[in-house]
Amino acid sequence: MKRILLSVFGILALAFATLTPAFAQSKGTVYYLVPTLLDEFQTGSVSALEMFLKQVGYEMKTLNADNKTDAQQSQMNDVIALKPSAIILAAVDFNALKPSIEAARAAGIPVVEFDRQITSTPSDFTSVAGTVEIGQIAADQAEKLLKAKHGSVKGKILQVLGDPGDPYTLDIQKGFEEKMKAFPDVKIISVPAMQWAADAAGTIVNDQMLANPDIDLIFSHAAHLSVAAVASLEAAGKKPGDVMLMSSNGAPVGLDLIRKGWLNVEVEQPLYAQAAAVAMFMDKVVNKQEIKPGEYDVLGLKSAVTIEAWGPNIKIPGAAITKENVDNPAFWGNMKPPSGTVKPVE
Repeated sequence: MKRILLSVFGILALAFATLTPAFAQSKGTVYYLVPTLLDEFQTGSVSALEMFLKQVGYEMKTLNADNKTDAQQSQMNDVIALKPSAIILAAVDFNALKPSIEAARAAGIPVVEFDRQITSTPSDFTSVAGTVEIGQIAADQAEKLLKAKHGSVKGKILQVLGDPGDPYTLDIQKGFEEKMKAFPDVKIISVPAMQWAADAAGTIVNDQMLANPDIDLIFSHAAHLSVAAVASLEAAGKKPGDVMLMSSNGAPVGLDLIRKGWLNVEVEQPLYAQAAAVAMFMDKVVNKQEIKPGEYDVLGLKSAVTIEAWGPNIKIPGAAITKENVDNPAFWGNMKPPSGTVKPVE
């Protein structure tokens, strides 16, 4: 009997010895407050953040606000009470969430801004695409397309913005319009699709094509808006190539539209790298350690960390996707997550 008990205790000791490292590797729970799950970038962000955070030892739980500011404010209050290791926030409304960010940080919970930069109050880390630069890349592509069509850079562009409360779309508009100022023969018509709603984008394209049948190029600030634009063009009897199109987030639907001949250019927002950067710096954020400015390699992309008034900010470059490079697996829209693992920044 004694020998049996010793054997049992030996097995239990071995089991605990085996399990202990697994428990030790768990660094806590991080909550991700996603604004909506209606488009592929948002659903992709959940998968990417979860994958990369797991690689560096964190469990992630997600709460979806369904594009409702009051719901996200309530979620922030609930999560603060749970005292997680950190909160990752992609804000529905970057002004309305300021008090919630301040409440979380006052409670000792670090807050990371993902994809949607908030400058009105400090956060512990911000990971964004170079959105002004995305607009500039789009302007370069528009210049090429208009010149190829007319022999010079002239014509009419319909710019379908996202929600005007989202700095992502405002920054892209800024970069795009500032660079297009060099071409006075180009007229830009800018109309927002409230709440990033696809049906709103479809209505905008339908109405503007009736009012301005000479529109050469439609630039939508997200691929799902281009899907609605194509539906409106098809309903009007248009075929691929009749009106040039561009989008600016790199979603699978955008890449499909390139393959079908509808979309000329998709300017990618580097989803995987944005999520990887959050994981790389999460230990620094949770442990309240200094994040140093400088250049960092994020999944092969040279990205810059700067220390801004709102805290450490990493900006990651995008790229233009065309029919020539649409099948490159590096683009998140091809839904082939990176096979490598990220490591915490030391």
